[in-house]
Amino acid sequence: MDLGLTGKVALVTGAGRGVGSGISHVLAREGATVVAVSRGAEGLTTLESEIPGSSGHRYISLDLLEGSAVKSLLGQLHDEDLLPDIVVNNVGGPLDATDPLKTLDVWRKVIRLNLEISIEINEAIIPHMQAKSWGRICHVSSISGLENQGPPAYCAAKSALIAYVRSVARYVASDNVILTAVIPGAVHTGDGYWDSVQYDRPDHYDQFINDRMAIRRLGTVTEISEVVAFLVSDLASFCVGSCVVVDGGQGRLFYPGPT
Repeated sequence: MDLGLTGKVALVTGAGRGVGSGISHVLAREGATVVAVSRGAEGLTTLESEIPGSSGHRYISLDLLEGSAVKSLLGQLHDEDLLPDIVVNNVGGPLDATDPLKTLDVWRKVIRLNLEISIEINEAIIPHMQAKSWGRICHVSSISGLENQGPPAYCAAKSALIAYVRSVARYVASDNVILTAVIPGAVHTGDGYWDSVQYDRPDHYDQFINDRMAIRRLGTVTEISEVVAFLVSDLASFCVGSCVVVDGGQGRLFYPGPT
């Protein structure tokens, strides 16, 4: 199946490991020029060594939480004529903010990482996409954004991200700029939370798999990445504000969407 990504420039944040790395692999396989951004230079080096024809892609080590880092990234993309046709806003995480009564500053940092960075990137890139009458922006949210699974600040940020996608998508769809989100459940990433739980707390891991995962296993990076590749393709032209749950049956909330 041709996703129509050949020759497109795709910006992927949080690309140095896990789902972001997997998405970068899939988009490169589909013919896109990948601009991979990650805080960790080591992960980017590994990614560069793994992607065939990697000389055509761009790898930028940058902590998007730092000060004016997003503005710096956008300026660099403009100067290098790499303003993207595709954006995958993948960067995120709970930042170990597990205490529900942590200070407002902690909440702000979690919300900045999981929501505001995406909005800042989108607001700079969407006019470029509108001018070309083609653009795809996919956001990596979480099942935590639909129900109480995870730290409160993280749940709130991911829920806001879903609401943002559902609402803002309506304003730009007529310009063939399609905003979507993927909503993963627990995924085996090789270096993530559940991977350490599997070895450090095997009883808890087994209980979670049996009680919460209808499929009786964690998801894989590939299972998330392939859905993202579809959502940023030509084939997703009618997926305006679509938020696709890919969770192996982990979530238990009925989510019919707005009427």
